[in-house]
Amino acid sequence: MKAMVLKKIYNLKEQQNPLELVNISDPAPKEKEILVRVSACGICHTELDEIEGRTPPPRFPVVLGHQIVGRVEKTGGRATKFKFGDRVGIGWIGSACGKCKFCLGGNENLCHEFKATGRDINGGYAQYTTVQEDFAYLIPEAFSDLEAAPLLCAGAIGYRSLKLTGMKDGKNLGLIGFGASAHLVIQMAKYKYPNSKIFVLTRTEKERSFARELGAFWTGDIGDQSPEKLDCAIDTTPAWQPIMEGLKNLQKGGRLVINAIRKEDIDKEFLLKLDYAQHLWMEKEIKSVANVARCDVSEFLQLAAKIPIRPEVQEFQLEEANQALLELKQRKIRGAKVLRIW
Repeated sequence: MKAMVLKKIYNLKEQQNPLELVNISDPAPKEKEILVRVSACGICHTELDEIEGRTPPPRFPVVLGHQIVGRVEKTGGRATKFKFGDRVGIGWIGSACGKCKFCLGGNENLCHEFKATGRDINGGYAQYTTVQEDFAYLIPEAFSDLEAAPLLCAGAIGYRSLKLTGMKDGKNLGLIGFGASAHLVIQMAKYKYPNSKIFVLTRTEKERSFARELGAFWTGDIGDQSPEKLDCAIDTTPAWQPIMEGLKNLQKGGRLVINAIRKEDIDKEFLLKLDYAQHLWMEKEIKSVANVARCDVSEFLQLAAKIPIRPEVQEFQLEEANQALLELKQRKIRGAKVLRIW
């Protein structure tokens, strides 16, 4: 099969084509696994973190990609949840132990044996992939393959982030950054909290205009002061500075949730400028999001179909994965970037 493979860590300022198109053997499903013929795979900022070495190192060579949509091609000997032809999705959580307190409590994302799709096991930048049947999800009919792909990470982690804010109807929500995840969060927030105002702070006028199209009450630049204090906020940026600016706009007792697996070091000096009185006093909180649990993916897919959420996608061919990643690195974003595999 064809696959775009990462063989080592790269600095994208020096190497703009880190993935190599190769032919590798088709994978075979183990006893409790399914073989999926991949039709679409979303591009995620976490892939940039993997390429540039900010996440725990992948096992090289590795096929990236964890927003996967495809059809069941074959099932393992003891796999019974899906049948041939079922349309399924695969997210960042590829497996967990199933026995620890985190797994038993529905928080497999915190499991010590957590394995990530496209990092610890091969992902969806390829024509086929395998996954344990318990970590695959039926895709609602409301979505095309390309639309469904970003729901599996950008949407699901946005859903978990929104839950972790403690948001209630009538409260002010801030979205800091407006890429693949935030453009889905605003749609679910407007549905769940119809009496709330949503304030978007992001770098470019193009992103601010897109946020207004999707119903933002107010938009501004990252460093702007919002016209009203934010009861809670979600940061989806790869940088430190937006957190500092977001905390200044946060209401007393407010919570800022960081929806990012890693932050880049380009402006790390802003972390050292965290001032207790200015940024954290009056019982403000910062909370991180650690990936997603299975319930986040399954619950969000049902909610997304009910609303219905309409992801905006930019389509690329498998061979164009390096171009899509480079555009993401350069913040050329409107909605989500998705690879069409077949």
